[in-house]
Amino acid sequence: LINRREKAMKYILVSGGVVSGLGKGITSSSIGVLLKAAGLHVTSIKIDPYLNTDAGTMSPYEHGEVFVLDDGGEADLDLGNYERFMNVNLTRDHNITTGKLYSTVIEKERKGAYLGKTVQVVPHLTDELQNWIERVAQVPVESDGKIKPEVCLIELGGTVGDIESMVFLEALRQFRFRVGQGNFCHVHVSLVPVVHAVGQQKTKPTQHGIQTLRSTGHSPDIICCRSTKPLERDIVRKIALSCMVPPSHVVSVHDVKNIYHVPLLLRKQRVPELILESLKLNKMPAEKLPKWSQMVAREDSATKEVRIAIVGKYTGLSDSYLSVIKALKHAANHLKLKLIIEWVESMHLEPPRQVMSTPEDIGSALPSPILTPERPTSPSKTKKSDKYKRAWCIIKSCQGILIPGGFGARGVQGKVLAVQYARLNNVPYFGLCLGMQVAVMEFARHVVGLEDANSAEFDQHAENPVVIFMPEVSKTHMGGTMRLGSRQTNIVKGSLAEKLYRSTEVMERHRHRYEVNPKFIEKLESKGLRFTGKSVDGKRMEITEIKAEHPFFLGVQYHPEFKSRPMYPHPLFLGFVKASARQEPKMMILQNLSRRISDLDLDAKSAGSKNAEKNKGKVQL
Repeated sequence: LINRREKAMKYILVSGGVVSGLGKGITSSSIGVLLKAAGLHVTSIKIDPYLNTDAGTMSPYEHGEVFVLDDGGEADLDLGNYERFMNVNLTRDHNITTGKLYSTVIEKERKGAYLGKTVQVVPHLTDELQNWIERVAQVPVESDGKIKPEVCLIELGGTVGDIESMVFLEALRQFRFRVGQGNFCHVHVSLVPVVHAVGQQKTKPTQHGIQTLRSTGHSPDIICCRSTKPLERDIVRKIALSCMVPPSHVVSVHDVKNIYHVPLLLRKQRVPELILESLKLNKMPAEKLPKWSQMVAREDSATKEVRIAIVGKYTGLSDSYLSVIKALKHAANHLKLKLIIEWVESMHLEPPRQVMSTPEDIGSALPSPILTPERPTSPSKTKKSDKYKRAWCIIKSCQGILIPGGFGARGVQGKVLAVQYARLNNVPYFGLCLGMQVAVMEFARHVVGLEDANSAEFDQHAENPVVIFMPEVSKTHMGGTMRLGSRQTNIVKGSLAEKLYRSTEVMERHRHRYEVNPKFIEKLESKGLRFTGKSVDGKRMEITEIKAEHPFFLGVQYHPEFKSRPMYPHPLFLGFVKASARQEPKMMILQNLSRRISDLDLDAKSAGSKNAEKNKGKVQL
């Protein structure tokens, strides 16, 4: 019996109350870091209460980026946090959704698995969830793929009290008794806001949130309180008294400089000891996290800046490109650089009618329409013109340009212009997925001479479709039908990619429906575009470079950002950031940008435009 208890899987449930977006994923990941430092093997499961089967068909504005796993699963971005923090490789089954759960139960019912019983939420749906958790918790997630986990973190998405979460809370209530005492620990993340009028921390939201949680049959073991500043002692005692936990189990998770401080913050408040004691694990928590602390110190002390422009169409929500941001930060941290990301909406790079722009302007040191703009006569009529000038000022101020993946025709012409500028002006360029396809389109138009070169995604009747729809991909079903997951790429020796990877064979994660048209390969390569990475069968182009001397010009069809880790930055991002840092900072252009914005503000005031006043002093970054 003792041996069986020692080998029993341990579970940690992380739930959230009051509001969403409190940082349950970061809290879960940080706990995972601390438990791994104590010598435990940890895995993680994310439960999302939405009816979608997965995140694959959702707009980035809904839930942020879609994180792609090795097995091709399209998952919630929190699985990316787990993989980055804990350095594990999860599977599609580690992301449970209401859609997946109901589909599984209905499929079993159709096969007669319930032997004529009336299929109900309780017990059939709740039992299915519990079985799913127990099964997936045993799946090895370490790099060697052999060691079974000892502890499983379960993050319940959404907020306690949401109607869509009720079935999961009931299943997890049953699960706590199913696995037995000492095998289950509940961590609840809540909010302690500050009323600025009086400057006091308020506990009522947390108290009511815990009351709601307890009404579902749950009682948390640890309460992590999110706040802008460290919790005051009186506040800790008040929460402990009203929520029936010891004061030592009320943890302050206040705002920090960057998210990598969170594990250190939890360690300082003895969270590992609390969890190990609750789970009856005979392990000693790590006194210090030396490598992690060094990484955090580099982040805090970096002073030399490197300025990168991310040109995309979802720039209104940074979570849309979360893994790209993290990969850039990992590389900058490794190089002891302070990363400055400038957001550029690709549509704003496209010249409006009243601003004449030519390829020669784009290729010059700075387009003349930006340095010598005409004074606008009406802010409402020149709104697009102002955005255009601002966007190009930002592009010119940056030391490197990155175009991430995306779908749809909106803003593609602006991306083509950004690639052209980077190529002609020796500005480091890195294209991911669509960013590679746009680079091929730009080269075909302006070097090969195919002025109407396009992608079949944007023009199905293009005469020169240099990017085409992959023949095996479904044209009727959107979810889970792309070329997904980890696939091998063979790299040409002596290429930039081979120098960065230090290997001629790599495994990278893909997510795309379109590919470079093989019919144009010979014509493109004859003019200087090199395809230095291909699929195993040699039919698909995976990496592109240019023969001409350039500090860094690389496009990849896959998504290397998904495999970057804080301690192990991805080699391609490392090479890109290093090349960008070698470029001279363009301070004169930055000063010009500042002056130009001031001029626009004065124009807005004099015109009395409500729209201009609303955007006063702001730049789309």
